[in-house]
Order: sequence, then structure tokens, then C-alpha cells
Amino acid sequence: MELDVFVIGGVGVDTIVRVPALPLPAVETIHVDPVESYVGHTGHGVALGCHLLGLRAGLADVIGDDPEGYRIRRLYDDLRLPLHVALHPSGTRRSINLVDPDGRRLALYDARQPAGLRVDPDLWRTNVAHASHVHVSIMDFARDALSDVLAADCTVSTDLHDWDGRNDYHKDFATTADIVFVSTSALPDDAVDWIFANGRAQVVVAMAAADGSYLHVRDRAPRHIPAVDLPDRPVVDTNGAGDAYVAAFLARRLDGVTWYDAAVAGSIAGAWACGSPGTHTDLITAEELAVRSRTLG
Repeated sequence: MELDVFVIGGVGVDTIVRVPALPLPAVETIHVDPVESYVGHTGHGVALGCHLLGLRAGLADVIGDDPEGYRIRRLYDDLRLPLHVALHPSGTRRSINLVDPDGRRLALYDARQPAGLRVDPDLWRTNVAHASHVHVSIMDFARDALSDVLAADCTVSTDLHDWDGRNDYHKDFATTADIVFVSTSALPDDAVDWIFANGRAQVVVAMAAADGSYLHVRDRAPRHIPAVDLPDRPVVDTNGAGDAYVAAFLARRLDGVTWYDAAVAGSIAGAWACGSPGTHTDLITAEELAVRSRTLG
């Protein structure tokens, strides 16, 4: 099957706990709203976001033969989204995300799978060879897919999340991708220059939450993309906003728009995601993105 976007790694289950404040007060008991759980995590957000934007998307990952893994497989069946999995006894990744009344979050991430985990490369090889674009999440096992991705006739992206510009774990991903997404939360001033100097990236998108994002195109001056305000969708939960940004950026870039216009689309999609509670519960569609883009334009 030909795919527009194939995602390697990054599906799990999020449990969302809405708390009165972050950091939490030092008390023994805090009463909270009903606790909910969702299929989530970064790779899922990109795959689902691309799917809702009209692309042929699919995902490959390592999950567990457990209730969380069953929930993931059932959802992908319902969505008719291609899912390729390897089962591992460590189980399906999970996260408990604390969300305050302003939508800010603190994620307690349970990666579960052991460092150095390796899987049969057939998990990704066939789809990498038939995809227009491959997005590689920073799962340790996905590191082994990078050589196959480089050998394929496709473009490549990754999201380094809160990389500090120094941690060696992220560097293979940073230097392989054509498009690098990264949070500014821990990013030093020289990190973007390092990516350009040591890798093949044509663009680095530094996402800065309420401050918008910064578009760095190789050999050009960086541009600031302001955060988008959607008055009819006030911020209630920032979970999944970065993944929504990535999905819309990739979808519009694959449509042939400029880097800048792709970043604006990402900003709209990220703002849209913040207007719904939970993780990836209401990502923007292609039709709604077109409407919002015309409004902002």
C-alpha cells in the first residue's frame, strides 16, 4: 500500500488527571475531576492528525499484549488506519499527564520498554519503501530504522521534543531528518546551528508553546510564527498540541506550500488541539484547517 506519511514509533495510552494547580500543593489528598484515559503519545498524534487531514497514513510500533495494546489495535481497526506492531513483554507505553486549569501539563512518562530494545526490521521496511514521507519518533528501537529511511526515496522528519542540545540519545535522529521539530523548553541557543552543521536538515521548527514557533530554514534568517488565538476554542488542555502542529505542517508541505505556510498551518492545528480536553480527542480536519487558514489570511 502506498502511504503519504508513515510513522515509526510512539503510540501508547495517556491517563489525564485535571489538577487544581501545578505544581501540586503538598497535601495528602487532592480531589480531582473524573480521570480519563486515551490512546495517545507522539507518533499516534502525527499519524491520526495526518489521517484527519486527508493523507494516507500508517504507523509501526512496539506495544504489549495487554489491555492497552488491545485498545490501540481496536482503535486503529475502527479508524481503518494501517497499524504494524511487534509485541514485547514489557507492555505498552503509558503516561499520566497532570493538567492545570490553564491547560498546562506535566507528563509522567512510563516508557516501559528496555533501553537497547531491537526488533525485526520488517516491522517498517516494506512501508518505508512505499511512503512519500517517514516520520521517526525518538523511540530507541526506531534508531535502527534510520538507515532504511535514508536509503528510501522519501523525505524524513523527527520530533526531538524537549532536547537540551547536548544529550547524545537524540543526535542520530537530529542528524538524519530533513525536517526537525523540537521544543524550545530546554533548547540552548547553539542547538539549531549544530543540527544544520552536523545533519541534513533543510528546516528546523522550534516550538515555543504560547510564544508560537520559530522557523529556521537552512541559509535563511529565522522567522517567528506567532501563536494562533481561536476565540471559539479557548485553551483547556495542551496535550497533543505539538503533534497536531507536526501533522498539519507535514500535510501542507506535502501539498507543496512554502515552509512558512506549512508552519502557519501547524500553528492553527496546534491551537485547535488545545481547545479540547484529553489527548488527540479532536484534531483539526482538512476542511476546518482550510476555513481557519482563510480567516487568518
